Amino acid sequence: MPLAIEDYALIGDTQTAALVGRDGSIDWLCLPRFDSDACFAALLGGPENGNWRISPVGAGLATRRRYRGDTLVLETEWETPDGTIRVVDFMPHRHDAPDVVRIVEGVSGTVRVDVSLRLRFGYGREVPWVRRSKGQIAAVAGPDSVWLSTPVHLTGQDFAHHARFAVSAGDRVPFVLTWHPSHEEAPEPVDAETALEETVRLWERWADLCSFGGEYREAVIRSMITLKALTYAPTGGIVAAPTTSLPETLGGGRNWDYRYCWLRDATITLEALLRGGFLDEAKEWRRWLLRAVAGSPENLQIMYGVAGERRLAEWEVPWLAGYEGAKPVRVGNAAVGQVQLDVYGEVLDSLHLALEAGAEPETYVWDLVKSMLSHLADQWHQPDEGLWEMRGPRRHFVHSKVMAWTAFDRAIQMADRHGLEGDLDGWRRNRDEIHAEVCEQGFDAERNTFVQYYGAKEVDAALLQMLEVGFLPSDDPRAVGTVDAVIEDLMVDGFVKRYRTGEGKDEVDGLTGEGTEGAFLACSFWLAEALRKIGREKEARELFERLLALRNDVGLLAEEYDPKAGRMVGNFPQAFSHVPLVKVAFELADHDGVRHYRER
Repeated sequence: MPLAIEDYALIGDTQTAALVGRDGSIDWLCLPRFDSDACFAALLGGPENGNWRISPVGAGLATRRRYRGDTLVLETEWETPDGTIRVVDFMPHRHDAPDVVRIVEGVSGTVRVDVSLRLRFGYGREVPWVRRSKGQIAAVAGPDSVWLSTPVHLTGQDFAHHARFAVSAGDRVPFVLTWHPSHEEAPEPVDAETALEETVRLWERWADLCSFGGEYREAVIRSMITLKALTYAPTGGIVAAPTTSLPETLGGGRNWDYRYCWLRDATITLEALLRGGFLDEAKEWRRWLLRAVAGSPENLQIMYGVAGERRLAEWEVPWLAGYEGAKPVRVGNAAVGQVQLDVYGEVLDSLHLALEAGAEPETYVWDLVKSMLSHLADQWHQPDEGLWEMRGPRRHFVHSKVMAWTAFDRAIQMADRHGLEGDLDGWRRNRDEIHAEVCEQGFDAERNTFVQYYGAKEVDAALLQMLEVGFLPSDDPRAVGTVDAVIEDLMVDGFVKRYRTGEGKDEVDGLTGEGTEGAFLACSFWLAEALRKIGREKEARELFERLLALRNDVGLLAEEYDPKAGRMVGNFPQAFSHVPLVKVAFELADHDGVRHYRER
């Protein structure tokens, strides 16, 4: 059985990522990209579906672990009766091929170490043909080839490779795993020690550019590094998470593939990076956006592949048992065909922030803005699937309308502040019409709160974003009433759920019978931000620090938290959780990150 989600740590090379457990096992890795087939898939099945474990003989979970400073280099230590060892795990910034480097270091005494390597291509199904060549172990299956270089002799047994060796204080034993297309000659393996020095230097140099100087700097820096790790360097695309099908409900079927670039998730990630002073990422993302959405605005999708791919067909993986039995395991995401009007607001808001941060108001970007708004002017009246990708009937979700309002509002601001030409009169008419309609049809005067969709009685945590985007001033009684309604209806055990689930046959998300989900961490951060905006800073800070305490021992957050089980649930680590952490930290520190940008 895989470990608890919070028992994993992330390593990556800004093109793909691996999850390393506290037991020394890499249980998830897709090569060569985030959305490629997994060659280690034990996370969603068992060891027979592929993993790579290095740990002391007979040892369980490590004594402690940490990232080396402000980097993505993981150090895991075991104290044993015979001594202490440290395993250093990282993925070097890529040159010719993706590498996973593991260095076993003797800290004290002499410790016997076990190595077990099970390569399984095709999400744990394909057992490769393995041979020795040029002193390395080569594993081939179809288009994939993986080579392992190490001075340790591994022996094949039961479709895996094993070794046992001793490490004494001062010893350093490297393992380098390299992927490449099977039809090509194998690249030279990287030198483990040189790669380590280079990787540490590059991450520290990047993190040092962060402009945040508030009291929560450690949490902000770790979140920034995590968000950077979710960026696909060749294109500038940003994935929502490096995993698929980690369940929102333990044992349930709310299991989705998050290894793609949602416009929404990417734009809010970009906003967090911009707040921290990373303007280069904004420029790269803007280029990715222009390539991905090129064409008619009516064909805009809510998500794309890391290189801008449009076809992300969803299918199930029947040979994987699912994380703790949560099935089905899914690859691809059927939500790609949904209509979600809020993405226009998120995209325009991020482009506006990029301009304020110092990005040039380039003509082709402004042409894209005008094209998107022309389409939105014809579409904002229509129902959609909403922020939460409802798989039930389309509705007039209030959050979607508010974000459509945001799109027109930000375009007007960009035009006014930067002398850009556009249909300002038409944009103002649309902005004002949306505002009036939402206040009339999306507000429950009896309860003094906005509601999830027109005609509903229920609230939605996404309504908290009305304050963030400026749809209402923070002292508006309707805004305060909405915050209080979210607390009353959606707060469970001190954390916030997205909306009500598991309460009837006609659930709004169309997932009847799939069970309830945990508290959605982004929503809890949104509440902290909203509380601060309406002047209740003590409550905001208490909630924020309660959320910080949920991070695992290396500072990572999943999508949700199950208060009953006391465990993280959902895909991990999740950009949508780390982004609002950064935003609230800035708010509470009274630190205006927009004024602190530095180009590299």
